[in-house]
Amino acid sequence: MSQTMIDQVPVLSMAELDKADFAQAFGRSFQQFGFAMVRDHGMDQPLIDAGWAMAREFFALLEVVKRRYDAKNNGGQRGYTAFGTEIAKGASENDLKEFWHVGRDLPAGDPLAQTMPPNVWPDDMPEFKAVFAPLYREFDRVGAELLSAIALYLDLPERWFDGPIDKGNSILRLLHYPPVSPQAPGIRAGAHEDINLITLLLGAEEGGLELKDRNGNWLPVVPPPGALAINVGDMLQRLTNHLLPSTSHRVVNPPPERRGHSRYSMPFFLHLRPDFLIDALPQCVSAENPRRDPPITAHDYLTERLIEIGLIKKA
Repeated sequence: MSQTMIDQVPVLSMAELDKADFAQAFGRSFQQFGFAMVRDHGMDQPLIDAGWAMAREFFALLEVVKRRYDAKNNGGQRGYTAFGTEIAKGASENDLKEFWHVGRDLPAGDPLAQTMPPNVWPDDMPEFKAVFAPLYREFDRVGAELLSAIALYLDLPERWFDGPIDKGNSILRLLHYPPVSPQAPGIRAGAHEDINLITLLLGAEEGGLELKDRNGNWLPVVPPPGALAINVGDMLQRLTNHLLPSTSHRVVNPPPERRGHSRYSMPFFLHLRPDFLIDALPQCVSAENPRRDPPITAHDYLTERLIEIGLIKKA
């Protein structure tokens, strides 16, 4: 199918719409597609540009250097995960990608620190932290504003999500899909739904991201330059009793003439705080839409899912 999501889903402006109108349009897009696109989000563009440059520089390092920061000992939550490690839930082949995770730094002695390992920073690139620590905070800030719009759409107090995401286990992922041969079959990242509350994605120069619509069609996702692609994760789906559905998405190989080019992207997986109990909101439960899932803490749910995708081993 040649029609893209941008043909169906309006690109919403956080600057041009007032908060109430933005909340309704954003929520409707989430409810219909599990997905939205947002421009004028106010993120620091020079900082974003520095992040792209830094990611390219890191992934160009020798493999032996990158593996000094291997995340295998912390469940893949901080540092480097090598090419071919992650696998989509239910998939038979591992994804063709490598990535780096930046997480939240908690003060010493914080009771939640046992669920969040400290960040890993590459000694080979001392400026890495100076770029990605503030960029993480930018994503955190904009994510909270987007969730305040969702709160309004759900008839919750505007800042309802501020408590549940305070000290949330959110992750900034720097993604690199290396070049593949012109004859390469299959896809770069298997179809999956995200674990977290919402994902904020800064787009890649190379195409390939596709979302599955409600009719089962795979549609290319091509946000305008600088816009955020945002999707519902399984935690928000669970919290809203599936009123806001989590979207299945994948990354396919580009046309043969573009397969010799790397693909970079920068998703921010916005998570609840680990001790938050995910239970269906009362206004999302009805006779027509009975409760779907039992309550579970955000940490326990994350652990279940990380086992499923191969980032941590089952105890």
